[in-house]
Amino acid sequence: MARFTRIEVAQKMQELGMIPLFYHHDVEIGIKTVEACYKGGARLLEFTNRGDYAHEVFRELNKYCEAQLPEMILGVGSVTDAGAASHYMQLGAAFIVTPVLREDIAIICNRRKVLWSPGCATLTEICRAEELGCEIVKLFPGGIYGPGFVKAIKAPQPWTSIMPTGGVAPTEKNLREWFESGVTCVGMGSKLISQDIIKRAAYHELENRTKEALALIKKIRNK
Repeated sequence: MARFTRIEVAQKMQELGMIPLFYHHDVEIGIKTVEACYKGGARLLEFTNRGDYAHEVFRELNKYCEAQLPEMILGVGSVTDAGAASHYMQLGAAFIVTPVLREDIAIICNRRKVLWSPGCATLTEICRAEELGCEIVKLFPGGIYGPGFVKAIKAPQPWTSIMPTGGVAPTEKNLREWFESGVTCVGMGSKLISQDIIKRAAYHELENRTKEALALIKKIRNK
């Protein structure tokens, strides 16, 4: 069972404006990565369901967070069916992120009051996701649609909360374009947690990059 309610998760997404996301098959590397992001100020992290036995890695990461990083809200991404969503929620996932809009996932997450964020690419999909109870819609792939798409959506639907994933980088120019278009938060993967950082075990560098990205978002929002 999740340690955080979906309202708490949505509020933290809004507050911080960024969710790091990554996958690695090695539990120890996963722990060091999550810890570095946490030290950098991140309080949300999306573990992507992209490898064999990914659920076993997530289980250990979530146990570690509960014991050592109590404010870290750990969720799961790349979930493609209700069965996988249910399994991860049994392991304590605080939110579920999907690459597409799946109503079966919406139903099972709503039943357990767990926040879910479906990948949407059209206004029709976004509207349907909101009708199904979605708080924050994932725009995917974000780099294909860009900030202009978000701005266009927000004009007729200012109540819509959008989180682009893909095409987001920890630079002031990129983040400014996204947040000035009206996004609620951004999902950031390899541009933040690069394979090079993992290979070099440069966790202090990851901590600093996370801290800098969050500071940039705060600066942009406060302008």
